[in-house]
Amino acid sequence: MTAKTMDELVSLCKRRGFIFQSNDIYGGIKGLYDYGPMGVELKNNLKQAWWKSMVYERDDIEGIDAAILSAPIVLKQSGHEDTFSDPLVDCKSCKSRWRADQLIDKKCPNCKSTDLTEPRPFNLMFKTVIGPVDEGSSFAYLRPETCQQIFTNFKNILDSTNRSIPFGVAQIGKAFRNEITPRNFIFRVREFEQMELEFFVTPGTDDKWHKYWTDNRLEWWISQGIRKNKLKLLTIPSKELAHYSKATIDIMYEFPHGEEELEGIANRTDFDLGSHTKNQKEFSLTSNVLKNNTSTTKLSVQNLEEKQAYIPYVIEPSAGVDRGVLAVLNEAYKEEKLHGENSRIVLNLKPHLSPIKAAVIPLKKNNEKIVNLSKDIKMNLQKIGLGRIMLENSGNIGKNYRRHDEIGTPICITVDFETLEDKTVTVRDRDTMEQKRISLDELIIYYTKYFN
Repeated sequence: MTAKTMDELVSLCKRRGFIFQSNDIYGGIKGLYDYGPMGVELKNNLKQAWWKSMVYERDDIEGIDAAILSAPIVLKQSGHEDTFSDPLVDCKSCKSRWRADQLIDKKCPNCKSTDLTEPRPFNLMFKTVIGPVDEGSSFAYLRPETCQQIFTNFKNILDSTNRSIPFGVAQIGKAFRNEITPRNFIFRVREFEQMELEFFVTPGTDDKWHKYWTDNRLEWWISQGIRKNKLKLLTIPSKELAHYSKATIDIMYEFPHGEEELEGIANRTDFDLGSHTKNQKEFSLTSNVLKNNTSTTKLSVQNLEEKQAYIPYVIEPSAGVDRGVLAVLNEAYKEEKLHGENSRIVLNLKPHLSPIKAAVIPLKKNNEKIVNLSKDIKMNLQKIGLGRIMLENSGNIGKNYRRHDEIGTPICITVDFETLEDKTVTVRDRDTMEQKRISLDELIIYYTKYFN
C-alpha cells in the first residue's frame, strides 16, 4: 500500500531527513523546502537516472546548463510577460488571497465567505535588480521555466556540435514561480527543479514524435517504480492549451492529495524559435539595458534537398523533479504487519534511487577490530561508485535495520565476531528481510550484481 495521507509522507520525510520546511526555525516560508541528507541523495539519483536515459543512452540528445537569470526581452518574446499569470481574488472578510480557478462554489477556503473581489491577473514571475542601483529598467527575471535558454542557444548548439534534425537538448535546473497558494507539500512550490527536453523535429513529423515521446516518458516513470495502474494519460482540451502549444498530453499520477500532473509532453510547434527569430533583441550586459537594434540571428536550419531554410518544430517532455520525488516516495511507502502486534515502515525504492546503497553495521561499536574491518568494507564498496555507502556504528542492530528500512536502503551488512574468524558477513535484504552469510571475497561481486 502507498501512503494513506500526505501527512504520513511529511512525517517520514522530516523524521528520516528527506525534506524539511525551509527556514523552519523562524516559522518557515510557505512554498519553500530544503532537501536533507537522505532527500538530496534521492533527488540526485532521480535526476541522474533521467540524465542517463536522455543523454548517455541516446545519440541524438545533448545537454546544457543555462543561466537562471533571464533578460526581460526573452520572456517578452516568449509570451510570458503577457500571459504567464493566474487569476487572483481577495477575500474581503479574512483578507486572504486565492487562485480564482481553484475555488469551490466561489467560496473562500479559509472562512467560507463569498464576499470576494473580482479576479485579476497576477504575474507569476520573480523580478530581481541587475547592477548596484535599482533604476527600474535594470532588472531580470528569475526564469519561470528552463526551456527558453535552450531556444536562445539553439544556434550555438547547432554550430558547436554539428547536430542535424531531429535532435534534442536536455536540461535539469531551477525555476521559480510566485505561486499565489503553494500547497500539497512539495507538489506546488515557489522554487523547484525541472527535467526538460526540447526535441527539434521537421514540421510534418511532429505528431509522430509527440506520440513517441509520450510513450517513452510513460515507460520511464514505470521503470522508476511507479505502478502502471497509478498513471494515466490526459489529453488537454484545445481551449485549455498554453499559448505556445498545438497539443499537450499530461501524464497524471494518483498523489496522496489526488490525481494531478506528473509530467507534460507538449507540441510547441515553431512558436519559440519563431518568436525569437522574428523579434529577438540584444541585451547589453555592460549597461544592463536593452539595445534598440534587432538581432540578425536566424534560429532556423537548412533543408539540403529543397535548399531553403525552415524553423523546426519542438516536442517538449517536461517533468518537475520535486513532483517526481513525491511520486516515487509515495509509491515506495509501505506499512507492513510483522509477527504479533509489530509492524514496520519500509521504502521499497528501486535500488538505483535509494539514498543509501548499503549500510555496513558493526555488531559492537566499541570493538576496534570489528569497527576497523567495517570501515574497510565500507571503503571497498564505496570505490565501486554506485552510490553512498553508510557506516552505521550505533551498536543497536534492530534499530539500525528499522532506520534503513524507512530510508529505503536495499541491503544491510553486519560485521560480527564470526566475521573475524571465518571472513563472512551477514547480508540482510530490505524487502524480504532474509539474512544470509556471504564471504568477504564474494561480497563485492554480490553487491555489484545486486545493482546491475
